[in-house]
Amino acid sequence: MSAAKKSQRVEIGLHAAIVAVIDELPHVLVVRRPSQENGQEKGEACAAVYGLPFGPFDPALHRTLEIGLRGWVEDQTSLSLGYVEQLYTFGDKDRFEANSAEGERAVSVGYLALTRAEDKPPSTDNMWQNWYFHFPWEDWREGDPELIAEVIRPKLETWIQESETPEQEARRNDRARLCFGGEDLAWDEEKVLERYELLYEAGLVEEAIRDQRMQAAAMGTSFPEPPETSPEEKLGEPMQFDHRRILATAIGRLRGKLKYRPVVFELMPPSFTLLELQKAVEAVSGVNLHKQNFRRLVESGGLVEPTGKQSSRSGGRPAALFEFRRDVLKERPAPGVRVHGRG
Repeated sequence: MSAAKKSQRVEIGLHAAIVAVIDELPHVLVVRRPSQENGQEKGEACAAVYGLPFGPFDPALHRTLEIGLRGWVEDQTSLSLGYVEQLYTFGDKDRFEANSAEGERAVSVGYLALTRAEDKPPSTDNMWQNWYFHFPWEDWREGDPELIAEVIRPKLETWIQESETPEQEARRNDRARLCFGGEDLAWDEEKVLERYELLYEAGLVEEAIRDQRMQAAAMGTSFPEPPETSPEEKLGEPMQFDHRRILATAIGRLRGKLKYRPVVFELMPPSFTLLELQKAVEAVSGVNLHKQNFRRLVESGGLVEPTGKQSSRSGGRPAALFEFRRDVLKERPAPGVRVHGRG
């Protein structure tokens, strides 16, 4: 049998973007791992990079992929997951380190998982990370991020001008306008993946430079190092392999789900104030909401019901406590929180 026809061993793994809202910020569970790029073979100290939790799928033990996911998450982190949704299957060749076992192909199924978590790491190997640490341009709660105007737009404009043909220039310009908005287009909070992939294609995120360097090394060619990026120009903290792409997929999916499914309540304690609920929605969506409009929307939509108790968690004036009204699932086909742009 020829080498081209030699069968490859396929490893199936499950990556989880496990999301919780902690202190009015959206957090994702991450693991710090040694960098695969330098120092390991020479025994040098290696920089650490962030990665999403990962567990193997064992067809002998797990009847379904989701059962496998819930099982290893609980074993490794002691977290009990609420809402779980499959995102996408990531199977690009060489998506893991170049020195993988010969003939081995890694296929990963990405998941979005929601949980209620306290402000403490679930184990010594994991930590909760504010997801805007990796995607700072996605947080519009205090207005337009300066990073977009001062760094991203100028760099994208340079990339557009470097196009080889007028057709390519037009396509690049349209993508930048659709992803990051402009005078004639509003910001679309759901286009998280599209924005990250645009920045990757333009070579503006560290993963793009890392992957180009590794590809050049595999081909035995030199890679011209780009100018060093200042801290002010850094476009978020990179992640291991394609994990930032998986996380971008999860964030965009969750932001979309908010509008037609009551998934936000999977991130809330059993009872909460309406302000706490609003802050959670704002944290995930990355946009501010008008207080009175939000309360009118939630109450008129039958999403919550009062518990008859009051909260003193804020230390200020007691506020009424509410809980998710589950009967709404039987009454409405799309009982979500309709987030519309910036408030």
